[in-house]
Amino acid sequence: MENEFKRFVNLSKGLEGEDQFIHLIESLQSDTYLLHDICFEHNHSVFQIDTMLISEKEILLFEVKNYEGEFVYDAGTFRLVSNNQEIINPLHQLNRSIALLRSMLKSSNLSIKGYLAFINPEFTLLQAPVDTPIILPTQLKRFMKRLEQVPSSLSAKHLQLAEGLLKLHLPKSPYVRVPHYAYEELKKGILCSSCFTFMEQKDSRFMSCKNCGLSEVVDDSIMRSIEELRLLFPDRMITTRQVWDWCGSDVSIKTIRRVLGQNYTPKGLRRHRYFVDKILIDSTTN
Repeated sequence: MENEFKRFVNLSKGLEGEDQFIHLIESLQSDTYLLHDICFEHNHSVFQIDTMLISEKEILLFEVKNYEGEFVYDAGTFRLVSNNQEIINPLHQLNRSIALLRSMLKSSNLSIKGYLAFINPEFTLLQAPVDTPIILPTQLKRFMKRLEQVPSSLSAKHLQLAEGLLKLHLPKSPYVRVPHYAYEELKKGILCSSCFTFMEQKDSRFMSCKNCGLSEVVDDSIMRSIEELRLLFPDRMITTRQVWDWCGSDVSIKTIRRVLGQNYTPKGLRRHRYFVDKILIDSTTN
């Protein structure tokens, strides 16, 4: 379970980094198409691309990493300065994606380039060669400005290309591995959104984390826990008792009933009452 937890933390950080990069690149005012988190299969090989930008004359691929700490680039390898541990070279993954996409789009006259973007401001890379397609955190804004200055005018062919790529996208990567878990086996409680340790109720209004010091409004903590419950166990009904148990019985049933009543629509009566999304109800009644 400890390895699965570390994997979960790493995946969460990766998704957070991708979201930050998407926010940056979506601010571009140039005429381009953006595709995010797309997965393809070509020549019996599956490859995933964090972000793809289609402009008038070229396609840019971005491999986004949310690493933090000091690393050194040495003879084609990435190593942690603290313990000299080597990590998988993310440039290899980027180059593989470029080669497979180039083969898949061999009839296209657009050039294909790729960049490895490090998004975390706490990341440092020593000895990075100037001729490698690496974008460091301090270079991100300047890189975006340079992108925006490149003239781009899209045509119907570019739209056809973007739509064709979306049709080829695999909604679910065959390499995604979901660990086995059962409701009864999981420790219940409200997890800190920062360090993923269990929080405690500070007072009637706030939850707090003794590990990292994060303070959060109780209502926000409960709502976040409900969404986690819905994601992990979509077949379970959202009831007051169910949410109370999932939150580790630390928050009063009265508080949970109030939060559910304010944010969801009740269905059923008394002991058989459960809650559904207000948005879903509204969309069916209009």
